[in-house]
Amino acid sequence: MTARRRKLAWIAGALVALGLLALALRADPVDVDVARAERGPLQVTVDEDGETRAHDRFVLSAPVAGRISRIELHEGDAVEPGEVVAEIWSLPLSAREHDEQLSRIRATEALVLQARERLQHAQTDAAQARRERERVEKLAESGFASQQQSEQAKVIDTTSRNELEAARFQLRAAEAEAESARAARLAMDTAPSSAGASVKVRSPAAGKVLRILEQSERVIAAGTPLLTLGDPGALEIVIDVLSNEAVKVVPDMPVMLSGWGGDRDLRARVRLVEPYAFTKISALGVEEQRVNVIADFVDSAGPLGDGYRLDARIVLWSGDDVLRVPSSALFRRGTGWSVFAVENGRARLREVELGHRGALAVEVLEGLQPGELVIRQPTNDIEDGARVRIRAEAPPV
Repeated sequence: MTARRRKLAWIAGALVALGLLALALRADPVDVDVARAERGPLQVTVDEDGETRAHDRFVLSAPVAGRISRIELHEGDAVEPGEVVAEIWSLPLSAREHDEQLSRIRATEALVLQARERLQHAQTDAAQARRERERVEKLAESGFASQQQSEQAKVIDTTSRNELEAARFQLRAAEAEAESARAARLAMDTAPSSAGASVKVRSPAAGKVLRILEQSERVIAAGTPLLTLGDPGALEIVIDVLSNEAVKVVPDMPVMLSGWGGDRDLRARVRLVEPYAFTKISALGVEEQRVNVIADFVDSAGPLGDGYRLDARIVLWSGDDVLRVPSSALFRRGTGWSVFAVENGRARLREVELGHRGALAVEVLEGLQPGELVIRQPTNDIEDGARVRIRAEAPPV
């Protein structure tokens, strides 16, 4: 073998050795879970716990101190307006209690006047809403008003009629309270110094007994809650949300209800965002400012009753055809967002521009194409150009 051939053999052997060494030192591919960027529906929601509540609920209280007879009603029993639901045998009143009872009569009479004024105001608003709905419907038929304006007018008309009905119930409740107070005064006048006169507590409206708070006979103080009345067939949903989320919620937004015990979601619609917030202590002991959002059922409430728990999703925005990826694929890079796309077995860094963000997925406006694979929950071992091996592909979000 000539010197030239020996030299070439040595060089070839060295190159083979270097190749084997590089192959041995090369890092193994990183196992990753991926998901596919796909077009589809996306919703931006506020997810909170909710509770059903009778739309018109009345808590009847004892108008006077005394010995209450056993309440013979049971939960679920139907009652009619003016029906006697409890009877209290008054105790002798002191001079202070006598003055307090007179003050209570004046207060209940003032509440009746206030309820009448509210009823008159609600009647005026309902009439105006009805006229406005008729006017907008005529304009919509002529093409001078949009369908959205027509639907809004219908919602305002329905809400005004509901408020009018609630005002009527409030007036009945106030009149029943005033009647109870006057009956208590009659008891004082007939037996000012001895026990024996009875005061009858009557139902202010038709409904059913939701809960009995004082079932057995005993001596009670004035103002003690006796029972709760309402119509379990007219339910609403109360959803308490964080105040910084409540500012995004407006009436007529759709609500999806789950976790109520059935095999399908129920539909509802936001009627009111209450104008005041309250403080609530979270499970972690943190003070939170929360606001009640009131929604009405669109679907039948079925077997649900008063005080039932459910999971509510208030839909702030929805799209039927958007490019979306799982939220777990995103990570911060500088002031923007990025993902790792998989190309030919390697991770490629991509900067993306985001749109709406849902609970599990986000809308991608720029940076990805439909069908591309992105790495879910990328670790620190992954960098641009790193070799990766797909372990599993997640189903569409």
